[in-house]
Amino acid sequence: MAMTESFAEATAAAEGAPVAVAQPVVLPEPQIDKQGRSYATGKRKDAVARVWIKPGAGRVIVNGRELDQYFTRPTWRLILNQPFQVAGRVDQYDVFCTVKGGGLSGQAGAVRHGISKALTYYEPALRAPLKKEGFLTRDPRVVERKKYGRRKARRSFQFSKR
Repeated sequence: MAMTESFAEATAAAEGAPVAVAQPVVLPEPQIDKQGRSYATGKRKDAVARVWIKPGAGRVIVNGRELDQYFTRPTWRLILNQPFQVAGRVDQYDVFCTVKGGGLSGQAGAVRHGISKALTYYEPALRAPLKKEGFLTRDPRVVERKKYGRRKARRSFQFSKR
């Protein structure tokens, strides 16, 4: 019996039973359109982003404006670049996206979600690192609805003793 062989494989081979061989992982085909782009939809809160990526110099266009003009806060720009940093593809893809609904924070999260999904469609091998960081999961947190008899979702009206 060889040292690399496990006990279960050794007993199965001794009994004449077939030994299970690990199958190689088959990645899905890249989803690329005729213009050489991949498309994905990202969502966060009430924001919905339609994202197209293609190989390029790293330009990001959001609703017809440059990234610095649309997302003025550095934290929003940092959120958008996270999928590229995790995948090791900084400044290798051009991003064109349109985003509607919600505020700028939710829109930044929606664009990040869309970029992550589009990267996995363009390069299916990037799915594992992006999923590990949680970029492919749609954040389910949304604003709680207002209840009757309350001022907001949970806030009561101010109590007056007299």
